[in-house]
Amino acid sequence: MQPLISAEGLSLAAARGRVYGPLSFTVADPLSVVCGPAGSGRTSLLLTLAGRMKAGSGTLEVLGHPLPRAARQVQKETAIAGFRDIDDLEPGVTVGQALRERLAWLAPWWQFVPKVSDRQAARACGPVFGSSTPVPAGNTVIWNLGEAEQFLLRISLAMLSRPRILFVDDIEQVHSEEARALVMERLAALAADGTAVVVGAASLETRLWSGLEIQPSALLIAEEAH
Repeated sequence: MQPLISAEGLSLAAARGRVYGPLSFTVADPLSVVCGPAGSGRTSLLLTLAGRMKAGSGTLEVLGHPLPRAARQVQKETAIAGFRDIDDLEPGVTVGQALRERLAWLAPWWQFVPKVSDRQAARACGPVFGSSTPVPAGNTVIWNLGEAEQFLLRISLAMLSRPRILFVDDIEQVHSEEARALVMERLAALAADGTAVVVGAASLETRLWSGLEIQPSALLIAEEAH
């Protein structure tokens, strides 16, 4: 069985020095955690794997597509959530407005996307929120959502494109451990349902994994911060 991701000698350097690598690894499991503290190049590595950033050297295949040559195809088959300055939510808009904007982005240029109803919001976000966390009504202003709900909404928006792999960065931006446990539970559920999930984290919080539907595999790209 072909791995989801295969990298050999993958590295990236900038003017100030190494960003990440060289790294050689495969990702074959449906749920994986890429662990590296701030400054380890974790975010840049995830963006590289998602076809949104180009590595400096090494070889990389994602879903059987060579990168960077097939970057556009990889971008179509993957999605990203939790990346600062990329998929941040506008706190003053409503859930329905955020969903409509994303749906309009995904729709053909000529197709009109109407206002999102509560039923449509529930249908769009339900697979991510699950049965234990109510999907907020379409007229809910985002700043009134809890941190877990905001993060799950970002994941819901990413999942609208029906990706084969979902890359989620910086799960620690969900500060509450209870909320992080909820997010990990829902990511494991998505992985069990057929979407591979790669999560970026500063540390391995294995205590949050015990009850997950799928157990993550771990990839350490640098020593954990102490």
